[in-house]
Amino acid sequence: MTEVNADTFVSGHRPMGFPEFVVAIASIMALNPLAMDMMLPALPNIRAAFAIADANRPQLVLSIFLTGFGIGQFLMGPLSDRFGRRPVLLGGMMLYGVASLLAIAAPSFELLLVARVLQGFATSATRVIVVSIVRDCYAGRRMAGVMSLAMMVFVAVPVIAPAFGQAVLLMTAWRGIFVILALYGVLTLIWSALRMPETLPEDRRKSLALSDVLSAYWQTVTNRQTLGYALACSGVWGAMVSFVFSSQQIFTEVYGLGHYFPLAFAAAATGVAIAGFLNSRIVGRLGMRMISHGALSVYAVVAAIMLVAAKTNLLSLPAFMMLAMLMMFAFGLMMANFTALAMEPHGNIAGTASSLYGSITTLLGIGIGAAIGQSYDGTLLPFSVGFFLCAVGALAIAAVTEKGRLFRPHHAPIK
Repeated sequence: MTEVNADTFVSGHRPMGFPEFVVAIASIMALNPLAMDMMLPALPNIRAAFAIADANRPQLVLSIFLTGFGIGQFLMGPLSDRFGRRPVLLGGMMLYGVASLLAIAAPSFELLLVARVLQGFATSATRVIVVSIVRDCYAGRRMAGVMSLAMMVFVAVPVIAPAFGQAVLLMTAWRGIFVILALYGVLTLIWSALRMPETLPEDRRKSLALSDVLSAYWQTVTNRQTLGYALACSGVWGAMVSFVFSSQQIFTEVYGLGHYFPLAFAAAATGVAIAGFLNSRIVGRLGMRMISHGALSVYAVVAAIMLVAAKTNLLSLPAFMMLAMLMMFAFGLMMANFTALAMEPHGNIAGTASSLYGSITTLLGIGIGAAIGQSYDGTLLPFSVGFFLCAVGALAIAAVTEKGRLFRPHHAPIK
């Protein structure tokens, strides 16, 4: 397989046609960002409901969710490689619904966090299975193109989710958000049960024997291309996680936007949507490396400008919004391509590779993002410093992974 010519259709996803398949996998992936981003405007309400003294502690509602999401991915890949994609996907969706009901009834902040861990764990199945299904059906640049088309639908969720969450809060209490999440989960479960086929044939399934699972994990982490892009993605994702964690405080406390914060967040997030559409149109011509390496370079430049502006107190709201949109735009060009590059060498163990890749990027990203988010001190300086360090670190890792050959396609995946 090569980036140059591996753009083939590998296996089918009937009875779904191509448009339905793309929308379906994007809708499944949306379970995770909906549960994440709809909670942003509710953090002050949750703090008040449970009388939480520490202003940064409600961020645990986000970080504990992502922790469950990261841990769960270790299991979902091997399970899906053994039993197939459908059973793991549908089981995860059912657990998602149960966790949403538990959150609705949670009488304490601690039990709410338990529900959030379960919710995150459940969405790990949707993330791993979607990537595995796409890898089952497509390869190379074609895989990156399909992932970008899915992302184009998927990224609309972070744009509208905070505003949607705010709308729910105008009509009911914060627990109403979990009612909406539960209903969406049920609808997606029914659609998947009726229409999503099994894409992993019986003869390609793997053993769950510990030695076989560890061997697949070893094959994944010892592949230079996969590990390198997992670490680079972790840095990029860590900066984005810190932005999400701190966004409610930044927009309401630093810039005084109050209830208008979801609109500002949505405006910044449009950069991701634009990038997803653009990448789906140009990746087949330019290649995954050219696009993602260029975007990573822009990411680092934006981070440097934001850091200088923050240190010199020149980061006005218009300047911050412009830089945030550029940050989101570059992020959108990187994620689908980084994922495709990391998965490219592992068609024979797509579930396990997707599982380990997702766990590495999620857990490292959470650790980085939570550290930056918890350092919020009422200014933009902690976020700006963290963003810069993440971007420069990710660029350095990508350069080492590619042995200095950035921006150029290779004739074979890097060993």
